[in-house]
Amino acid sequence: MPSHSSVTERAALVGLVTSALRRVDADQSLDELAGLAQAAGASVALRMLQERPKPDPATFIGAGKVASLAAACAEADIDLVIFDNELTPAQLGQLEKKLERKVIDRTQLILDIFSRRARTREGKWQVELAQLKYLLPRLAGSGTALSRLGGGIGTRGPGETKLETDRRRIRVRIQSIQREIDQVRARRSQLRERRQKRSVPTVALVGYTNAGKTTLFNRMTNEDAVASDALFVTLDPLVRQVRLRDQRELLVSDTVGFIDRLPHALVAAFRATLEEVAEADLALHVIDAASPDRERHMAAVRRVLDEVGAAEVPLIDVYNKIDAIGPDERRRLQGADPAAALVSARTGEGLEDLLQMIAARVALDTRRITITFDSSKAFDREQVSRLYRVARVISHVATNGRIVIEADVPRRFIERLTSIERGGDQADVH
Repeated sequence: MPSHSSVTERAALVGLVTSALRRVDADQSLDELAGLAQAAGASVALRMLQERPKPDPATFIGAGKVASLAAACAEADIDLVIFDNELTPAQLGQLEKKLERKVIDRTQLILDIFSRRARTREGKWQVELAQLKYLLPRLAGSGTALSRLGGGIGTRGPGETKLETDRRRIRVRIQSIQREIDQVRARRSQLRERRQKRSVPTVALVGYTNAGKTTLFNRMTNEDAVASDALFVTLDPLVRQVRLRDQRELLVSDTVGFIDRLPHALVAAFRATLEEVAEADLALHVIDAASPDRERHMAAVRRVLDEVGAAEVPLIDVYNKIDAIGPDERRRLQGADPAAALVSARTGEGLEDLLQMIAARVALDTRRITITFDSSKAFDREQVSRLYRVARVISHVATNGRIVIEADVPRRFIERLTSIERGGDQADVH
């Protein structure tokens, strides 16, 4: 992988206001692009919004605007021009020629940040797969498409070898990474099955990038996963155990942050990671309560959940960062969505209420049963301790070598209690 340049690249951001996109939305989108550019290590020195009914097929913003952009870039000493949309290979080629600068689009920028953030082998594979799939159609028979991949933002990832790569070699590499990722998916699936056999409910944290998921994860699990005020810090899913007040256990997983117009190549590449969400018993949708773009962010998260087949997973909206909003706004949020949780992951406020809500939701599918165990049998003693982990025990009475427990037990666990040992050794359930 190329070494990260220590020189900060000066970037120009370019957005388009079309008939389908209001100026205020284009402005907000450009603000988000500025955050992405900073996360990739650039400093934003120029912003430009062009209004036209639809993108120009040759240069995206039209020949006149390209000329004025070239002059502005020369004056501001710009190294890199970032477009807030996905450009076609032809548009990229034209723009590079006319601007005489490196040009990248929103997708490349996001891929670049992911490339910087990936820590595990799996995370790196997923990013490389997305980058190669993005690169493949852009190799269209010209050496120039590759000549700009020498270094800096938008060029990290698959490594220097791509300078002499042809399509065939990229395809071979894509197949090889895909095989590795398929193995990871199979392993994850086995782990999930094992967890389900233990009947420990799984709660997945989802949300827009920088909504505070990892801070909440750390607060819930007493972990110290890297949390920071930057975009896409968590790429690799973390799964940790949480023990509730009543001694039941939960597994909590932290996932990659979502973003509006998350590149399809990335959603596909991170499918193995996002499957954690689709298989969870409950999802916590962590929302930055203080963000002016809150509604747009929530809609973007729901779209990605749909895309990864997680739309049916029970969901609690968790408004985070309530320490940053006033009491009136808190009341308004609670009134608009009484089933939501209001928390501050930073201060811990509202966390106890959230844990109680989670406990109530994951225990929805329970039945109150009374079970008799034989305390002289190792297997029964094991079952008792397991019961304490997964159920809410109401009463426990031990007399004459018998243990009678009344508990609210998840239905999927009842079957296991009654079917593990057949015949006379079976625990008595009623």
